[in-house]
Amino acid sequence: MKYTTLPNTDIKVSKICLGTMTFGEQNSEAEGHAQMDYALENGVNFFDTAEMYSVPGRQETYGSTERILGTWFKKTGNRDQVVLATKIAGPNPAFTYMREKVDFSPASIQYALDHSLQRLQTDYVDIYQLHWPERKANFFGQRGFKAQDDAWEDNIHEVLTTLEGFVKQGKIKHIGLSNETPWGLMRFLEEHKYHNLPKIKTVQNPYSLLNRSFEVGNAEVCLRENVGLLAYSPMAFGLLSGKFLNGQQHPTSRLALFPQMARYSSPQSAEATRLYNEIAQSHGLTLTQLALAFIEQQPFVTSTIIGATTKEQLKENIATIQVTLSDEVLKAIDGVQAIIPDPAP
Repeated sequence: MKYTTLPNTDIKVSKICLGTMTFGEQNSEAEGHAQMDYALENGVNFFDTAEMYSVPGRQETYGSTERILGTWFKKTGNRDQVVLATKIAGPNPAFTYMREKVDFSPASIQYALDHSLQRLQTDYVDIYQLHWPERKANFFGQRGFKAQDDAWEDNIHEVLTTLEGFVKQGKIKHIGLSNETPWGLMRFLEEHKYHNLPKIKTVQNPYSLLNRSFEVGNAEVCLRENVGLLAYSPMAFGLLSGKFLNGQQHPTSRLALFPQMARYSSPQSAEATRLYNEIAQSHGLTLTQLALAFIEQQPFVTSTIIGATTKEQLKENIATIQVTLSDEVLKAIDGVQAIIPDPAP
């Protein structure tokens, strides 16, 4: 395994992070425990979860992933060996079952954090992330920003002040964002710079061969402000494994189970995937190796969040950390991006 430090800290994290959103839906508690055992045994010391998991978010499975992590921590006693990240959900009219107000008000943050800690059976999290913005912005597949009616008023100073209180209490070590834009990231950093509030350490956004939109704006912010990207959906919901290339049907795949993720199913995504697979094959690589090694080599990436439903997928994903892409391969990848840019934003 390869390691780096969480930006602006002395915390060592693996360059591969174990994503857990399938635990409690596609994976049972026993399977989740087995994945965490294998990951830790193979050097992965960084786990990511969220209060809304498992995915898709629904009342029946709300908090199930955190509970599975919690029972594993209790069973193994390995909490001190894991850098743990979780998230508070932002506004969504479908998530009113979570709490009275699904926002980042002081009461909501306290409620969400305390209940996450209870489910996780721990008294602190290493990174507490805002899962998506309260304001209306371009995330979750929306390509560009569109002006629209938005009742949100800038409360970022208040949000950071609230989170700072939990840092002082020891319940949170560090703060991160997720599904954030360059404006949002800089706005949080501005509060740190001018009001000495906690600095954002990480931003968790989608990044893959099929979605390099992070490179437009956010990548520069991360490099110049020393914020680390935690890249999610690096395999584009399994599309970049290559298993759909020949038209095969996979009824248990995420694309089949969650048709609402239609942005991964476009003809452009399929064609780009075919071209990336040709590059991989011509250089003696699997498509999975090409997809994950590309992300792991980016200077603004702190860790790549992998998600697997089988032990075999997990093994293959973790093993990609040993792969380094040549300049020739990287140039070929850029060639595909030039003709089919970001087909799955």
